[in-house]
Amino acid sequence: MSLPPLPKWIEPTPGFTPAIGRLVCMLAHARHRTLTVIDGLTVAALDHRHDATSNSIGALLAHMAAVERTFQILTFEGREPTAAEEAALRPALKLGVVGRRSLRRRALPHYVEQLTALRHVTLAALAERDDAWLEQALPAAPELNAHWAWFHVAEDEMGHRGQIQWLKSRLP
Repeated sequence: MSLPPLPKWIEPTPGFTPAIGRLVCMLAHARHRTLTVIDGLTVAALDHRHDATSNSIGALLAHMAAVERTFQILTFEGREPTAAEEAALRPALKLGVVGRRSLRRRALPHYVEQLTALRHVTLAALAERDDAWLEQALPAAPELNAHWAWFHVAEDEMGHRGQIQWLKSRLP
């Protein structure tokens, strides 16, 4: 399944139920904007940190991917991440010292391919579900529903894209 084209307004995306289609439209818009902002960044730019406690652009992209994978597990697989999955996702999810140390020296195609592969999984899984599923509580996190989870994926990406734009404007 390919990514939907950049929407001009929020509307249901063909191939999805109406509410899921609008959510897919928002996810597509957020991703298109992110890819536009990071286009052409070098490894040095992706690894640059504004100060000792800030995250790099690359780390923020890895974080976006880790958030999407975590919500795939919670919503599509109906479970919490295994200990092995959590250990693999933790540096990018939590960022901090471990993330700053380990999320480095990766070229832009690494991040784009990771984000794209995860999004293909998300879109394929969303296409198999309906709007009633979207409103159900998550078995692994009953305080959340799938609608909130996928809204949060878009919200998280938009927030971190703002950080990326700020960091990019201050690259040496």
